[in-house]
Amino acid sequence: MKYKVGQEWNYQTRKREENSTLKILKIEEYPKHGKVIHISIGNLKVKNPNSKDGIAKEFTHIPISEKALNESVTNLKNEKVKLPDYMDGYSYWKKEFEQGVAGVFSISVSEIVDGMEESIVSGQGVVE
Repeated sequence: MKYKVGQEWNYQTRKREENSTLKILKIEEYPKHGKVIHISIGNLKVKNPNSKDGIAKEFTHIPISEKALNESVTNLKNEKVKLPDYMDGYSYWKKEFEQGVAGVFSISVSEIVDGMEESIVSGQGVVE
């Protein structure tokens, strides 16, 4: 498997976020979903009316399918980096996932960022 916990990857970013990277937080295998890769995405410029400067710079926990991640990453930037604290987000997701309420993203990382931004701006999601 090409992904390992602690890696930092470059990916096909949105136009104004060329310095954004993602980090591999956790890798799990599920019978119905296959490999689920948990990532954080940093160096973002996501509009967020709830933050002090109006911008969210990081998403600390995103569950994504291996296929969608494969289609998003461009090259490995670092083999081992410090990971953000993601356990609160992961624990919440895991509980919701086991209840059948939460899922796994199967779209590109840049599409995830677009969708999250849209949700935050519309007031349907909050990221601080």
